[in-house]
Amino acid sequence: MDLVTVLLSIVVILFLAIAFNRNQKQARYRNFPPGPKPLPIIGNALIMNLSKPHKTFLELSKEYGKIFSVQIGFDKIVILCGYETIKEALIDHGDEFSDRPKLELFSKTTKDHGLIFANGENWKAMRRFTLSTLRDFGMGKKGIENKIIDESNCLVQAFKAHEGKPFDNLQVINTAVANIIVSTVIGIRFEYEDPTIVKLINLINENIRLLGSPLVRLYNSYPYLIHWMPGPHKKVFVNMKELHDFIRATFTRQRKELDINDQRNLIDAFLAKQQEGKAESTLYFHDENLIALVENLFTAGMETTSTTLRWGLLLMMKYPEIQRKVHTEIEAVIGSAQPQIEHRKQMPYTDAVIHEIQRFGDIVPGSAPHITSQDVTFKGYSIPKDTVIIPLLHSVLRDKAHFEKPDDFYPEHFLDSEGKLKKIEAFIPFSIGKRSCAGETLAKMELFLFFTTLLQNFTFQAPPGAELDLDPALSSTNAPKPYEIRALSRS
Repeated sequence: MDLVTVLLSIVVILFLAIAFNRNQKQARYRNFPPGPKPLPIIGNALIMNLSKPHKTFLELSKEYGKIFSVQIGFDKIVILCGYETIKEALIDHGDEFSDRPKLELFSKTTKDHGLIFANGENWKAMRRFTLSTLRDFGMGKKGIENKIIDESNCLVQAFKAHEGKPFDNLQVINTAVANIIVSTVIGIRFEYEDPTIVKLINLINENIRLLGSPLVRLYNSYPYLIHWMPGPHKKVFVNMKELHDFIRATFTRQRKELDINDQRNLIDAFLAKQQEGKAESTLYFHDENLIALVENLFTAGMETTSTTLRWGLLLMMKYPEIQRKVHTEIEAVIGSAQPQIEHRKQMPYTDAVIHEIQRFGDIVPGSAPHITSQDVTFKGYSIPKDTVIIPLLHSVLRDKAHFEKPDDFYPEHFLDSEGKLKKIEAFIPFSIGKRSCAGETLAKMELFLFFTTLLQNFTFQAPPGAELDLDPALSSTNAPKPYEIRALSRS
């Protein structure tokens, strides 16, 4: 066989392979949700706002409807918009939509262990363990309430130390909120200036910011290309390693002094599980799962709640008349007593303000991505197994069908005609379904106690001449841009 014949044979084989692959893809994506036509290799990347992709998705939904698709690189992604669509997917079809995609960035750092990006029996085991252990250590009970009350009073003293002068509240609020979950998980409470907690929080905050950069967002679509390029993804890996090293050193130390009859925190409970000698001890309760689980709880337990509180104080400065109404209700219901969870049902306006802070802040606009666990027929469309799904929470929290003034800060969204707290089904800042936030109960308790205690003690004002910008910073979450605050004592 001569060279020409060999080359022709190769060309024919390649042509047939490409044609077969194309036909297979066309069959696989027949009756797929509509969307903008993708370009070769880059897909729809050119039309995306990679800094704030949820904004692009919301605009595309106006053209393509409540369920549509985009393509980034070679990955086809289905976007779900509106409460009814998301509820039908995550509740009515919960089993089919409850898995997480294998994202290269997180696979390299957590190896798909832990809670957030785990799947299958591993995820179920970690979620069961986490929820039961957090309950054992007081989540949703008086024990954790007292811990939050003590921490909120420490935060008040930290604010008072500035004597009404302008300061940046990022580090101190991050540490106060982090102390609640850290004390439960690790058994430590940090002083606000402790260099260890300052370092850990800086690592987490930097990663959250870097994960919102366009290059890092594209990493999962082009991992083999971007991995070798210089850029912020390199720093993400360095930061994650440093955080994981701290966690490993912590549980290695605790393992040496472990008393299974006196479990002090979640790490102790996990280490005790390792010693039970059951099959699941080897399968699920290994060190890599522990590292990822603690990192997940530390990051998620601090970020969303502290960011919501920081939005709250910024909005109180922006809208002093709303702040005055909160002050009035606190004086009428609590006075100078210590705020407690039992006060919440007597304070509909303050509760409505907190709900509206969460809605307006829109902390996780895109939600964590899901993936279909099997072929699904949904809303008349065929969605193949392993398709990435993004439930766009932004489209729900800013939906005119459920919120009268979706782009405004308007606590009356959550008040009925009699001034009582109104339940809105579409209020889902913690998402819904099998993958909803495991720390929702704790977060609600923290938000009420921290916010009410701060508003009981201070009037918040902007520094003279400061402009209060309500546009979010560039980040993987919707966090407020850096700002300074004046905390004027009310006592």
